[in-house]
Formats: sequence, C-alpha cells, structure tokens
Amino acid sequence: MSHQTVIVLDFGGQYNQLIARRVRECGVYCEVKSYKTPIEEIKAAAPAGIIFTGGPNSVYLETSPRIGREIFELGVPVLGICYGCQLMAHVLGGEVSTCITSEYGKTETEYDKSCVLFGAVSDMPEKAVSWMSHTDYVSKVPEGFRITAHTANCPAAAMKTRKRSCTLFSSTPR
Repeated sequence: MSHQTVIVLDFGGQYNQLIARRVRECGVYCEVKSYKTPIEEIKAAAPAGIIFTGGPNSVYLETSPRIGREIFELGVPVLGICYGCQLMAHVLGGEVSTCITSEYGKTETEYDKSCVLFGAVSDMPEKAVSWMSHTDYVSKVPEGFRITAHTANCPAAAMKTRKRSCTLFSSTPR
C-alpha cells in the first residue's frame, strides 16, 4: 500500500506532536524528525510536504537551530509555523526583527481569502482570532513572497509563494 508522507521538522517548539496528530487526523502519514536530520534522509523519505515547527529561539542568533537552503530545492511544499516561518524567511533572504510590541495569546488576524490555504476553508472569515506567541516577526518578506495575513502588530502573520511552494505562518489560525 502506498501513502503520502509529511515530515514535521522539530525546532524545539512545544506543539510538534500536536501538529503531527492534526496531519494524521487528515489521513496522512506523518513523522516528527529533528531539524538536524540529514537532507539525504529527508529526501529518501520522498515527503509530499514538510512542516517546520515553532521554537523558543531567535533566528538571527548564531546559536539558533538552522536548516540549509537545499531543503527548499526538494520540490515539495514547505509550511513554516512560528519559528519555522521566521527561519524560512531568514534563510530565503527576508528579514526578521524583534517586535516593538510582542503578541501573546488570542489576537485578531486579517486573512487574505484569495490565498489557496485560507480559501480552502469554506467558512473561514476574513477576520478571525489566532494564537500568537512571538517576540520576533518577519519584518521583510523574501523576494517572491506576498503577505496573506496580518495583525495590528505583525505585518506578515502569514505569507506565501508559488515559486518555492512555501507558506509561512507567524501565527496558528484557530
């Protein structure tokens, strides 16, 4: 029997297992792996998609978990959540900065429903509450990306690009 696989790369966030469980609830096989997993092992798994988790670090610090650009050359969609979003933006040429006003908890978020991901949810409103927990934010999106959600204090709460099959979230839509 053949199945699709999604790999969740863990960057130290507390929700790695919850993310994997949600993927499995959609009937998709999912494995959680360390961000240190060699690219050859990830490639050999032939994933249908990759999810980067959140984590407690700031991407611009030398001691923070990293991933190489080659993961974006595998030709599969990549979803970044929180730290994963910021890391993707950082690696792909965007900028990540410290928030003037950090967001934590329930935050009103405006979504661009023309984005395939948000438009796929039939009852998704243009404004909804998201869970935010960050002291950094994507201050400049990488070239080729467009912003698909924002909050009062986070101008790029979500962004996407077709060029690299990436979608990035600073928040977790509820």
